[in-house]
Amino acid sequence: HKEQQGFVTFAQNTDTVDYLKLAYLQALSIKATQKINSYAVIVDTKTLAQVTDQHRSLFDYVIELPIDNNTQGHRFANEIQAFRLTPFKETIKVESDLLFTNNIDHWWSAFRKKDVVLSHGCLNWQQQSASSRAYRKFFDDNYLPDVYTGLMYFRYSQTASMFFLTAQRIYRNWDYLKNNVLKNCREETPSTDVLYEIV
Repeated sequence: HKEQQGFVTFAQNTDTVDYLKLAYLQALSIKATQKINSYAVIVDTKTLAQVTDQHRSLFDYVIELPIDNNTQGHRFANEIQAFRLTPFKETIKVESDLLFTNNIDHWWSAFRKKDVVLSHGCLNWQQQSASSRAYRKFFDDNYLPDVYTGLMYFRYSQTASMFFLTAQRIYRNWDYLKNNVLKNCREETPSTDVLYEIV
């Protein structure tokens, strides 16, 4: 690890979405609002070729995926490598389409009480609990927690290491779990929300 704390995102461009651009805007928002603002972007080979000097002047770290799990068009499959790739002892992993408008430096102290912290539940723009379960029926059918991985925290620890190793095992054995253990599974490849809930 090169630093104590920082933010990590994955930017893997598609034909329709420029995730690198989203990561750039996110990094700008983090640099503008956070005192703890080191930022690492993890990219695939194709996206790495699009990284410019302008990107490098803003990003503290540009990390190329050593293994690209994107064999079926599911780029989130690479997020299980976050623990191995982060340059930070403590990491807030965020999806690249999330912007920061206020300082959250005080969250680090709260997060530090656990080795892995996942977001739970969802609020709308009026700060009310989201009531729609249309996209969460599978979670309800299997009594899984209402996990959202758009923002999560982990630190270098045995617990976090086991968390991500377990996620990799589940990912590799997904067909068995999908067909023999889980009820009404509609995911051919698990999203990170589903994967981390099961972990």
